[in-house]
Amino acid sequence: MSTPLALFPLLALLAVPAPSQAAAIDVAVTNVTSTRGRIHVDICPQEKFLKEDCPYSAEAPATIGTTVVTVPDVPPGRYAAQVFHDRNGNGKVDRALFGIPTEPLGFSRDAPVHMSPPKFADAAFDHGSERQRITLALRSFL
Repeated sequence: MSTPLALFPLLALLAVPAPSQAAAIDVAVTNVTSTRGRIHVDICPQEKFLKEDCPYSAEAPATIGTTVVTVPDVPPGRYAAQVFHDRNGNGKVDRALFGIPTEPLGFSRDAPVHMSPPKFADAAFDHGSERQRITLALRSFL
């Protein structure tokens, strides 16, 4: 049995797996103590965790109590969230002597911070193809 030439493009499309659906992650940031500035959220794969160039990020005006920041279009995968309250709007975490953050920080799964940044494994969560919500608390270190 022969296949008509017109069917080859259709067969080629069927052989390609469908792309995974990206979905939003709503990050509920608790322990916000001031309306000054913005809450900045980065969603990072392991190789970008604790760096300034995470591929998925968003921010929202700070709201006392809980601020929800929606990061759109995150593909399925394993990620960790890093969050800071950018009180002065300069787009970065301000630091004091010895690199201690002067602005509140938080990490997904409220990963512990003990004299050094948290490990990716302590902050990691899985994200699928449906919208999800995670919650974390900001912490001050000074």
